[in-house]
Amino acid sequence: MDFRDDVDLDASQVEDAGGGGFSGGGFPGGMIIGGGGIVGLIALVLVFVLNNVGGGGEPAQRRPPANLSQQCQTGEDADQSERCRVVGVVNSIQDYWKQEISEYRQAKTILYSGRLRTGCGTASSAVGPFYCPGDKRVYLDLSFFDQLHDQFGAKGGPFAQAYVIAHEYGHHVQNLLGTLQSGSSVPIELQADCYAGVWANNAVDTGFYEKPFTKAEISEALDAAAAVGDDRIQQRTSGRIDPESFTHGSSAQRVNAFQRGYKNGRPGDCELGELR
Repeated sequence: MDFRDDVDLDASQVEDAGGGGFSGGGFPGGMIIGGGGIVGLIALVLVFVLNNVGGGGEPAQRRPPANLSQQCQTGEDADQSERCRVVGVVNSIQDYWKQEISEYRQAKTILYSGRLRTGCGTASSAVGPFYCPGDKRVYLDLSFFDQLHDQFGAKGGPFAQAYVIAHEYGHHVQNLLGTLQSGSSVPIELQADCYAGVWANNAVDTGFYEKPFTKAEISEALDAAAAVGDDRIQQRTSGRIDPESFTHGSSAQRVNAFQRGYKNGRPGDCELGELR
């Protein structure tokens, strides 16, 4: 997943909030969407409630925020730094969607660790990557990608990370189009996977990448999608599978949804009623 060395990055689309304490602001304005951690997938509502009750205890020592505007200026930086790679991925995703839909408005990604306040209330790293419709931001703790490998059993890799980010921006697109609250949880999550595939098909046309993604890179996304399927996570954590409690879809459903979007690169192929 090589970026063009000379492409300019817009680091204003990503903010490093540091870690260990609280950041952000506002009051709860919507439920967290798309929590990807093991806890987040199985009991996202419980995590949300626990993080908003009490809030006692001393905050952990803060990790100082990084100055991304100085560190992440070109595609060459994105090839050398994980945080700058996030900037490049976010830039490409938003460049695609602003060309595709007239309603598109940029959403900032917040990098953090520990706990922080969002427009949807207080969240912790246990929730995993998520989108908050209350403040129209994507929240990402980079340690999730280690969890994706170590606990979820995914192979990982840069494009697995890109898939996760593109999925959360799929929720932002849903929010702008008014579809985020129009369906049940599983179809909404599968549509976000499908939208991630749509972006992957069109990413090279945004001008941020040297060449189209390889089969090996796409396989990283498919492997990550399978790793966070409800059935695989339930099997790992409880030893049993309960389809009635699925929140994001099975491994096969998530893989199929990404592939559906990637095949033709058309958002119209991601209609809620067609995703099973």
